[in-house]
Amino acid sequence: QVQLVESGGGLVQAGGSLRLSCAASRSMDIMGYYRQAPGKQRELVATLTNSGRTNYADSVKVRFTISRDNTNNTMYLQMNSLKPEDTAVYYCQGFRWGTTYWGRGTQVTVSS
Repeated sequence: QVQLVESGGGLVQAGGSLRLSCAASRSMDIMGYYRQAPGKQRELVATLTNSGRTNYADSVKVRFTISRDNTNNTMYLQMNSLKPEDTAVYYCQGFRWGTTYWGRGTQVTVSS
């Protein structure tokens, strides 16, 4: 059974930084983060293929950086210059052999 385990969420003041981690129990072709704020649909934050290709939402470009360590199947999301509108539950997603997997989510709250 494939598992994605997230960590690193929390409460931070506007302008601060947080680093999210997602550990997968199997190697993934593509890994990424999505987020969902209260009353809103889940949206893409960033994705990263195992060949190093990245994709970012316009709202987080420059401020967020996605990376991964393929030796231990772990993905990281470095979030800088956080804004209150970044407040959401952040979900780790993995894609492997045609199947999409999701983590349980981690709360990120940015206070103004």
